[in-house]
Amino acid sequence: MELTLALGGGGIKGISHVGVIRCLENAGFMIGAIAGTSAGAVIGAAYAAGYSPDQLAEKIKEIDQSGLFDRSPDDGPSLLGLKGFSKFLDDLFANLTFDDLRIPFACTAVDLKTEREIILTKGRVIDAVRASMAIPGIFPPIQMGDALLVDGAVVDPVPVAAARWLLPNHPVIAVCLSPIPDKWAGIPHSSLPTPIPIPRPIMDRFSHLRLAQAFEIFIESIDITSRMVSELRLQIEKPDVIIRPKVSQYKLLDRVKSQELVAEGERSTKEALAEIQNSFNWFQQFQRGFRHPKLSGFIDPCEDTPGQKVNP
Repeated sequence: MELTLALGGGGIKGISHVGVIRCLENAGFMIGAIAGTSAGAVIGAAYAAGYSPDQLAEKIKEIDQSGLFDRSPDDGPSLLGLKGFSKFLDDLFANLTFDDLRIPFACTAVDLKTEREIILTKGRVIDAVRASMAIPGIFPPIQMGDALLVDGAVVDPVPVAAARWLLPNHPVIAVCLSPIPDKWAGIPHSSLPTPIPIPRPIMDRFSHLRLAQAFEIFIESIDITSRMVSELRLQIEKPDVIIRPKVSQYKLLDRVKSQELVAEGERSTKEALAEIQNSFNWFQQFQRGFRHPKLSGFIDPCEDTPGQKVNP
């Protein structure tokens, strides 16, 4: 039984995607294609490149979280950088291209110049992943051809349409890293991220400055907008199954015990196994036959010009 995954964004919470994939494999499902946004792009690309869930879990566990988001001298405008995390990406992907991947994979980004969603399916995998996770204002945007790309979650937090386009007529399992709207009130407020360790008394004092408070309000507002966009697109694009790991207690860039997030991904997927199995019944297959996969974004910015919109 072959399915396709749409892995959503959510910063450090995306580690739970590893547990989702592990549980699906253990249950006997084949993952035929993956579309990912932001953190979902990292995990999705790594799995498409041939890393097993166990290998991914081990690599993530070994990451030094202390310097992940240090800035480099040539970074563009942003609060943080990806100096440490880039080493992790280099280790995963090196010079891999999309043509080297063992299953179809796509990730989403947004072009600030054309104000359009871009579906990345060509070129170097590491460049596409970096673009897909470039949270505006937090991480530097990525120049690719004529396009200036930022995090795909700006308009497409869970890329269901891209997943369905990659593998038509197969069940789309969407992994959303935010809870249902009724539970949003319990989500911890976002805090001001910092690239260096600052003593708590100093950080507390800084957080009371008006500029810091204004920035935290901005971050919180962006988070709410992202969750709302995610819910609206899930309602419109109607994945066959939605898995929601219970990871809302973690903030975007928290230091975490990765094994806890992986375990939660597994747990939430086990709860959805019956629904996933049901998505292969004849009636669901019949309904999928009437769907015509259409992308909301534009395919790949080329070397010289932005990509053209494609509706297979």
